[in-house]
Amino acid sequence: MSLKYKVLAKDGNARLGVLETAHGEVRTPAFMPVGTAATVKAMFPEDIKTTGADIILGNTYHLMLRGAAERIHKFGGLRKFMNWHGPILTDSGGFQVLSLTKLRKITEEGVTFRSHLDGTKYELTPERSMEIQYFLGSNITMILDECPPYPISHMKAKKSMELSLRWAERSKAAFIKREGHGIFGIVQGSVFEDLRARSAQTLVDMDFDGYALGGVAIGEMQELMFQTLEFTVPLLPQEKPRYLMGIGKPKDIVGSVMRGVDMFDCVLPSRSGRNGQAFVRGGTINIKNAKYSEDTKPLDDKCECYTCKNYSRAYLYHLVRCKEILGAMLVTMHNLTYYQDLMQALRKAIEEKRLSSFDSQGFI
Repeated sequence: MSLKYKVLAKDGNARLGVLETAHGEVRTPAFMPVGTAATVKAMFPEDIKTTGADIILGNTYHLMLRGAAERIHKFGGLRKFMNWHGPILTDSGGFQVLSLTKLRKITEEGVTFRSHLDGTKYELTPERSMEIQYFLGSNITMILDECPPYPISHMKAKKSMELSLRWAERSKAAFIKREGHGIFGIVQGSVFEDLRARSAQTLVDMDFDGYALGGVAIGEMQELMFQTLEFTVPLLPQEKPRYLMGIGKPKDIVGSVMRGVDMFDCVLPSRSGRNGQAFVRGGTINIKNAKYSEDTKPLDDKCECYTCKNYSRAYLYHLVRCKEILGAMLVTMHNLTYYQDLMQALRKAIEEKRLSSFDSQGFI
């Protein structure tokens, strides 16, 4: 097996584990900061590790549009290019193409679309997506899939899911095997149990290194998302990692971990940081509010991040209100640390078999 995953402990459906890659271990449950265009916005790559992150996510679509994939390959891959020394997962570009409703055309071959940046025409096929992710040096490559909108009819969801399965076969065939690198399948089927079951079984039969759950948190309520997880996750192999794509609200992460999910990513902590919203124990605060203008406390007095050790809410209020770049950097660093602290707390709770009371422990 190209990637090695080991479950170390369980608490109900939740799993504590470790994923071994060619460039280091990933402790699970894991949250992956999103580095869309070869950078996690407002962060030095060297500082991402200090937040507690083991792995980051890169974006095929955005790097393709900037003509960067081949250039990055010449530099030795995304890891060397951006000075990040740990594992990298790259998404296939399928989700971003979903948002280009008026600029794209989906066929059996793949997706043709025009760049939202300059109108240039591109074609993204399973084979091209695999090539780009190879050029980037991804430890975890994602298949190209079609991510349907919500709500959607059963008939349309079925057609989309079947296309994704055919693309999954082509993606796996085009993937270049290397030790410590792997490829994940993506389960689709919207909120329909029969479609999710068929998608999951077909992908399991293809024998991927891990399995993602796509097409959730794109409009449906949290309760429906959790229901979808409850009938889908049990269909996936116990010995392989499970990745819920694009999920980032702390309560969604906790609920998904309780349902057996191992990996997450979202732009929420970094995007919120650039807009002055900080995640703290018990909720969030908007540092732009005037009540923080003379507040001498740190963002979170239980946080050990660089920001909380060195700067007051009053100073952060000043920076963010003045639109200083440092404000975005400091709040983003705190938010990413909060998310990694959350994952560490979840891992410890699973190990000590007290996950059922996690909501009452004051973290979220």
